[in-house]
Amino acid sequence: MRRMRISKAFTLMESGPVVLVTTHDGRKQNIMTISWTMVVDFTPLFAITTGPWNYSYAALRKSRECVISIPTVDLIDQVVGIGTCSGADTDKFAKFGLTPVQGKHVRSPLIKECLANIECRVIDIVKKHNIVVLEGVAAYFDSSRKEKRTIHAIGDGTFVVDGRKLNRRKMMQSKLPDGV
Repeated sequence: MRRMRISKAFTLMESGPVVLVTTHDGRKQNIMTISWTMVVDFTPLFAITTGPWNYSYAALRKSRECVISIPTVDLIDQVVGIGTCSGADTDKFAKFGLTPVQGKHVRSPLIKECLANIECRVIDIVKKHNIVVLEGVAAYFDSSRKEKRTIHAIGDGTFVVDGRKLNRRKMMQSKLPDGV
């Protein structure tokens, strides 16, 4: 094995699919791209990493709610574009041709073009590490979408696309908690 720079070690452990997070501050809706996500246990708890450098962060702190929208590989240019401009001076829904859909539990919009959307409430903000802990209150999946492959950021401007699914449910059945 060749040694690599420790500052690039994070590229070896991408966390999950790149997501779009929508917010609404009471006046304006916005979208931010988030590549650092995680599921917390076998519950509808999620964590994202963001902070004051993102325009949406103030809305997230103020409203204490958001929507996690899961885009597919056909939306990669919109996902990258959203992540490289600011909602302070850009209507990202209009600029990137995305359709906001009113949720049932939060004011932040769902994104119609995404494979899935999860309405969430903020339950904790860990300022020391810029981690926002979210509780999902409703989830939606568009099974009619042809494209279902998600994108995963490696962290250096490159991405990996989900591929073929491997089913090992029977093998793991006795290992999973009840109800999973």
